[in-house]
Amino acid sequence: MKFLPQQLSSWLPQLDPQVWILGFGRFLSEIGTGFTLFYAPIFFVNQVGFSATAVGFALGSASISGIFGRILGGSLSDSPKWGRRRTLLLSAAVAAIASLVLATTVTFPILILGNLLVGLGQGLYWPATEAVVADLTTPANRREAYALTRLADNLGLGTGIVFGGALVGATGAYRALFLIDSTSFMVFFVVIYLAIKDYQPQASVSELSAKSSWAIALSDRRLLVYVLVNIIFTTYTSQLHSTLPLYLRNFVASGATQGFTESILSVLFAWHMAIAILFQLPIARILKHFTHPHALIVSALIWAVGFICVWFTGITPVNHLFWAVVSLGIFGLAIVSYTPSAAALVTELAPESQRGVYFSMSSLCWAAGYFIGPPLGGWALDQSPVFAYNYWLGLAASVLLTIAILYYLNQIVYQGFQKK
Repeated sequence: MKFLPQQLSSWLPQLDPQVWILGFGRFLSEIGTGFTLFYAPIFFVNQVGFSATAVGFALGSASISGIFGRILGGSLSDSPKWGRRRTLLLSAAVAAIASLVLATTVTFPILILGNLLVGLGQGLYWPATEAVVADLTTPANRREAYALTRLADNLGLGTGIVFGGALVGATGAYRALFLIDSTSFMVFFVVIYLAIKDYQPQASVSELSAKSSWAIALSDRRLLVYVLVNIIFTTYTSQLHSTLPLYLRNFVASGATQGFTESILSVLFAWHMAIAILFQLPIARILKHFTHPHALIVSALIWAVGFICVWFTGITPVNHLFWAVVSLGIFGLAIVSYTPSAAALVTELAPESQRGVYFSMSSLCWAAGYFIGPPLGGWALDQSPVFAYNYWLGLAASVLLTIAILYYLNQIVYQGFQKK
């Protein structure tokens, strides 16, 4: 980082240049995702005319193809004949096509098709991109490397949310958001093609069949406990992207109207991303003093506080906007305390030659969480307003189970309950 001032260069993580390039590519692709992620449920419910339950089911259907994509993505990433780079290229191509399909959606079957393609693209993407970061880092700087790539994601999402809200507010052209999303994935494809080299682990996975590699992962008790708790975390995360925008739009009183406008929502979620951006690296450095499961316990407690604040946003007779700001700010802290520690823990558990498969298992948690979360949240919002308000208290209470699982995970990983 010689081109940066010395003080800034010393503060930034000292990482392989390819990590920075990958982060730049992720920033570009997430700009497009930010254009659609928070507005898709609102568009398909309020503009196209589907029910909240139907849209929740459609969003959750991405997890069906996502399961296949994650299994395939993990195996391809570890394969010496295919590798991480080609898997990333394939994922970008599929994601670009998915956005084009969603841009043309007028019927429910097309909505399902578009989301199935979204799930496939995401499934191929996550095992490969997480394995690339693990390949290019050491245990000492790995958590900060994951924090950096998440920072790039959040910067892109924040940028997309702001400009997406401005575009919708000025033109009402929701479909244009999906076209921009498709373009961003095409740009990401070019960045990966030109700048990222493939990597082969010292112990080639060719010495181990794909079936045996998966069998080893599925017999790792530490990994299976992690999978259980990670499904809970990803279910929490899915609420931010599917249930919460619709809840704030249709259930929270705002002045003389019911719910916040799309322009206010864009500002709220931009605030959420700004908190995530500002605190990503500082929190990663603070949590370096904790084991990975203990860092995740801290994150779980922050999630609980956020859910309670969302509940209060709905029931309070005044200051709805204030409590919405507080809620989304807290969720920004919850996200940045969760994702780097989770990814670093998987790297610690995985043999070098099986990182793709282990990250595939981790990524399958996102498929499961997004299969559970959107339909569950959509169903809750289709019930009475009182039920919709108290739904958030139920999520907060579930954190007690999450903490108990994480405490047990810390024991078996770091106190010798099972040999590594």
